[in-house]
Amino acid sequence: MRLLIIGNLAGQLSAASKIAFDRGARVVQSPNTSAAMDLLRGGRGADLIMIDVGEDIAGLIAAMDRERICAPVVACGIGATPDAAAAAIRQGAREFIPLPPDPELIAAVLAAVSDDDRPMIMRDAAMIALGRLADQIAPSEASILITGESGVGKEVLARYVHRKSKRAEAPFISVNCAAIPENLLESELFGHERGAFTGAIARRIGKFEEADGGTLLLDEISEMDIRLQAKLLRAIQEREIDRVGGSKPVRVDIRLIATSNRNLEAAVRDGEFREDLFYRLNVMTLAIPPLRERPDDISALADHFIAKYSDANGLTPRRLSPAARDRIRSASWPGNVRELENTMHRAVILARGEEISEQDLRAPDGRPALAGHDAAAERALLAARGAINGLAGFRVGQTVAEVEQELILSTLDHCLGNRTHAANILGISIRTLRNKLRAYTDAGVEIAAPGETRGDLRAAG
Repeated sequence: MRLLIIGNLAGQLSAASKIAFDRGARVVQSPNTSAAMDLLRGGRGADLIMIDVGEDIAGLIAAMDRERICAPVVACGIGATPDAAAAAIRQGAREFIPLPPDPELIAAVLAAVSDDDRPMIMRDAAMIALGRLADQIAPSEASILITGESGVGKEVLARYVHRKSKRAEAPFISVNCAAIPENLLESELFGHERGAFTGAIARRIGKFEEADGGTLLLDEISEMDIRLQAKLLRAIQEREIDRVGGSKPVRVDIRLIATSNRNLEAAVRDGEFREDLFYRLNVMTLAIPPLRERPDDISALADHFIAKYSDANGLTPRRLSPAARDRIRSASWPGNVRELENTMHRAVILARGEEISEQDLRAPDGRPALAGHDAAAERALLAARGAINGLAGFRVGQTVAEVEQELILSTLDHCLGNRTHAANILGISIRTLRNKLRAYTDAGVEIAAPGETRGDLRAAG
């Protein structure tokens, strides 16, 4: 991680720097906030900023906000009073650390924003296979497209690939294309010259230049405006960019990773994403399955988050009861890993003893969570209920299970037995569809084979 220290910290600068450096941080020092802003504009980004409590904290944060420079700010001071610490927090500092620096406290702050705090945990067979593929392609220079539902861990996998690559010692820079307004994203990616537009008070290095020599992650690239996609394509092809308001191109050396929770091929067909850019990005694809299809990962991730938040809250290590473990393994997790992490965090806090029970698995408002249903199957049920109201082919008096079965089998007929296409139309996973079909087969129900319909089977009989 990259640490920027601002001010002299009352003579404790070298001690704080050494503690951070010993824990793997790359440390840059700046005498004041003005010089710090010059460093940040110049592409010397930071994952964490530590600032002397005597510096202009509010001014720094306001300047960062104006120029959309994002990094947590932690105030530090020697012999500071509670009032001074509170004032620093009111000015926008995330935390206050007293000096002389305590090694364990510094380590805890670094760990809170460190990339290593998000390990790639792979226990399920599907993820182990994906991890092997990631290991194989990481040392190459190929662009990678990572796909999967929101919250499955696409950025975590991107960081894993970076750490395994030849660029591991160089920067890893992430840009969320969905979070930045369309009219600002070009400047964010390519930078701008002073006076290029209102508010451009100084030259600003963009994310492409900041990532030079390392890896650039374009998160949720499907949300990028199609006009900007043309400039992105040129940057990828030519390995050079044009700053907004600039007069000459700038060479860059990056490895590009993009993520999307949408079907980019469908976006290409709908004219929402450039086909040439899609093929340029899609040299290799890493498709992360949703958490509900990775039961062994659910247990391993839950244990990781429980240990993490037990330690963070100063509690004795918690553990899941067998019933609670069964509950989380059967849950649908529509929010994927992100939802699981939040649920385990709450459970650690709510547990009265060292064992986490089913009753400790709560929603944010305190209601019982995790009903144990499968979200994908529920979508099929909802589709079936809609069919009851909208299609004459379903009769009043049929059970929901009967309607669901007919909907699935009719869709399979429509797709000539193609399981993948049918699952996409139904909005369920291929695994859920196969489980349903297996149950129907066991019950003696006629199922269309690939390339056929049930009518073909009856005609052949």
